[in-house]
Order: sequence, then structure tokens, then C-alpha cells
Amino acid sequence: MSALTHATPRSAVNFLVHAAGLDGSAVGARRNLTMPGVSVTVGEQIEALRKVAGDRVAERIVRKPDQTIMRIVEGWPRNFAPERALALGFRAESNFEEIIRIHIEDDLGGSFVA
Repeated sequence: MSALTHATPRSAVNFLVHAAGLDGSAVGARRNLTMPGVSVTVGEQIEALRKVAGDRVAERIVRKPDQTIMRIVEGWPRNFAPERALALGFRAESNFEEIIRIHIEDDLGGSFVA
């Protein structure tokens, strides 16, 4: 499977807050923007999880292909070009390990069961 782009809910909220403060003339007539994110494969996500949470957590993942879900995901867009958003100051996480750490902090109260 190819890479998909991810950003945390924290980044999504920051995108909205940042957009609200932008001067509309800086955005120009073309108002749609592609937001930045981290592009990774499932294997890279699992390796990042292993680095952050350890082998015991990563080993809980069970490979169970589902053709319906695979068809849905295959239709999702890839290879985003967020240059305009970056030039306007939008920022997201820089790697998937950071996304995992933010998830632990924001959604799991800062800890997890290893």
C-alpha cells in the first residue's frame, strides 16, 4: 500500500485558528488550500508506534485485510502538495512519532498500557 497523509486533531484545530487570523488578500482568490501533514505507509506507522510505545504495543497489531476497507482507502487522495498552505504559515507534525506522542497526550491522558 502506498503512503497516506496524516495530521492530528490538534493540528486541524490549529489550521482553523490560523486561517481565522489570515488576511484574505494573502490567500488570494483561490480560497481552497491543501493542509500539510505527514505522509507514511502503514509499515512506517507501525515502526513509529514501536519506537514510541515499544515492541509489546506494536505486536498487538493483527494483520487482517478487509477488501471493502482496502477499496475505500485506495480511493483516498495521495501526494498532497501543501506549498501554498506552508507559505501562509500553516504547520502540522513533522513525523509520525510526533503524531503518536500527541495522541497519547491529548487522547490517552499522557499514558498508555505497554
